[in-house]
Amino acid sequence: MNESDDGPTLEVGDAFEAMVEKGVYRGVGLARHRGEVIFVRRGLPEDRLLLKVVSAHTGHATAEVEAVVQPSPFRRASPCPFFARCGGCAYQELDYDAQLRVKQAILLESLQRERVAWEKDIPLKPSPETGWRTRVSLHLGEEEGHPTLGLHEESSRRVVDLPHCLQISEAMNRTARSLVASLEQRRAWMGLIRHVHMAESLTGDGMVLALELGGDGPGSLPGTGLLQDLAGITGLGAIMGRGKRRRFVLLRGDPHVEAEILGLHLRSHVESFFQANRFLVADLAEAVSRLTPAGGTVLDLYAGVGLFALALAPRADKVLAAEWNRWAVEDAKVNARRAGLDHVSIDRVGVLESLATWSSSRDERIILDPPRTGAGAEVVRAVAARRPEVVIYVSCDPPTLARDLKIFDANGYRPDHVEAFDLFPDTFHLESLVRLRPR
Repeated sequence: MNESDDGPTLEVGDAFEAMVEKGVYRGVGLARHRGEVIFVRRGLPEDRLLLKVVSAHTGHATAEVEAVVQPSPFRRASPCPFFARCGGCAYQELDYDAQLRVKQAILLESLQRERVAWEKDIPLKPSPETGWRTRVSLHLGEEEGHPTLGLHEESSRRVVDLPHCLQISEAMNRTARSLVASLEQRRAWMGLIRHVHMAESLTGDGMVLALELGGDGPGSLPGTGLLQDLAGITGLGAIMGRGKRRRFVLLRGDPHVEAEILGLHLRSHVESFFQANRFLVADLAEAVSRLTPAGGTVLDLYAGVGLFALALAPRADKVLAAEWNRWAVEDAKVNARRAGLDHVSIDRVGVLESLATWSSSRDERIILDPPRTGAGAEVVRAVAARRPEVVIYVSCDPPTLARDLKIFDANGYRPDHVEAFDLFPDTFHLESLVRLRPR
């Protein structure tokens, strides 16, 4: 350790004991040593740890756990034998009730850091910890000539083979393993498949696989032997190309799975976005509906397959939905037609383009459900400029949510309701729901 005019400076390789004060975003614990902030991968609140610095910067460092000197009272044995290596979960060693408290605190701190005006507690709805995920993307790798299928090791591109993942259903686990067994007999395919995308219906009676391939032409399509080995699926497709050249080819069956939510029958393509938690998706849709005033015009931005647009439609005068994914747009149109909602319009259009071209009205209710990167300043300003009666913001990332709420505040909108849903148990992700009204 060096001493400088600015105080102590940690160096890579330094080892010391420290107590984790709290959890911070991305499943990291925060500790301090001689006045410097130490970020600890998988450090849990109230752990006393022996740490070793792996990177050092002015004012803070990152450390790995060398040993647990005194475990947190909230620490538990991980229910997953692959947790130590796999990057899919962050809190497997933290009691579930403590996970919820950590996530609540991180959300509140994210808002406070951006000076968002919110001082109340934030209710957080829990989820069962296992079998919650209906959609997953697994990576295909190779180890000593054998196929591996699972998630990436944290901060690495190495694939951790997962014979059984607690996030997904038993049926999805069986199908994933049948693919591995098939590839074991057809080693030539191991270098062609990059990722495996899986989508399962909420009830488990439908499952679709999409094999993302490295090749870009018809010669890259899987052979019939591989297809026949994949039991338990109702649809199978291949994804080829990247960016604008990305395309989906149906190999057999139906590429869609079905869900019934709030009385709506929703289909979703394996390439469409749909909320992944089978236990809480209806609660989230109900909360969005409850917080949105009846009547007026609803603008659903980042609409996906129409979950919120269609849930709100029976109480709205008109619904306009914007979505860029071509498969999701087709799904949303089919879903609206099946529900008999002829006052719902779904456009394949970017969010900024829709806000620039749709005529505005004083009775608008705007729903924002952006990707993890958030809506961003340009979209937030465009939304606020329409002066909607209310904005409902659905977020899966507390830091980008807080950033966007700060911009909303600068443009005349403040939250009057915040709640959260643990759509991603045992991970560091959190779904938040915020209602904003003009000041």
